[in-house]
Amino acid sequence: MDPDDLFPKTPGDPVQLLARQDLDRLSVEELKARIAALEAEIARSQAKIEFAVGHRTIAEGLFKR
Repeated sequence: MDPDDLFPKTPGDPVQLLARQDLDRLSVEELKARIAALEAEIARSQAKIEFAVGHRTIAEGLFKR
């Protein structure tokens, strides 16, 4: 899936800027560090999703009473 399909088309959108960066100029170690940083951001995003889903479930349970 293309990142342009997921995120708004704003000039300074960090995801779009990240996806367009030239990787040819990076060393293997720099690429590994980039992957580690991206994996950390993915984990952070997944944790936020899990929190939001859990929070919503709790809220729905309270309001159904």
